[in-house]
Amino acid sequence: MRLLLIRHGQTPSNLDQLLDTAVPGPGLTPLGTAQAAALPAVLADEDIEALYASTLIRTQLTAAPLAAARGLEVLVRDGIREISAGDLEMVPGSSPEGERYMRTVFAWAAGDTERRIPGGENGEEALARYDGVIAEAAASGAGSVVMISHGAAIRMWTAARADNVDVAFAAARPLENTGVVILEGSPADGFKALSWAGATVEPAGEGGPAGAPVAAG
Repeated sequence: MRLLLIRHGQTPSNLDQLLDTAVPGPGLTPLGTAQAAALPAVLADEDIEALYASTLIRTQLTAAPLAAARGLEVLVRDGIREISAGDLEMVPGSSPEGERYMRTVFAWAAGDTERRIPGGENGEEALARYDGVIAEAAASGAGSVVMISHGAAIRMWTAARADNVDVAFAAARPLENTGVVILEGSPADGFKALSWAGATVEPAGEGGPAGAPVAAG
């Protein structure tokens, strides 16, 4: 399966750099709407067979132009929503509390899945729900799948599940709005990242650190 994980378009909370993770969440800014409208052209060369979005409004609004262009139903799934900030909801991402959120998220990707965000979920719960939607897509038989999801969730899941992306790589590379991570594989055989926001990702075992970008694409 070819899996495209795409961060939603820009929201007002993104402008203020706030941890805004609760359902249903905000809509898109004018720029976010333009980013969503551009996705069909950005993905013109992709043979997309299934399109998923999370339960947050911003991902569904981002998915809508692509769904219309391709004649696809948007499959809304809670499992690919953003990682819950719990008691840290709406704090600035650059604050000590916001940094604690991201440290916890990447600790999960490194294997410390019992750690919990205060008032929120732990890594076992977050990975299980995300894995569930990936498994559903794989079981559908679709060869190429787009999931409109969220920055922290995409980075965490990819670092945890892609053989050639490590935590250091994902932590150092925030995804811009409508940034795309492309992977291939399956839940049974594992995944490898092909590209991260346009940069080709080096296959595992071919020299250099895991996740080293080797070219711009």
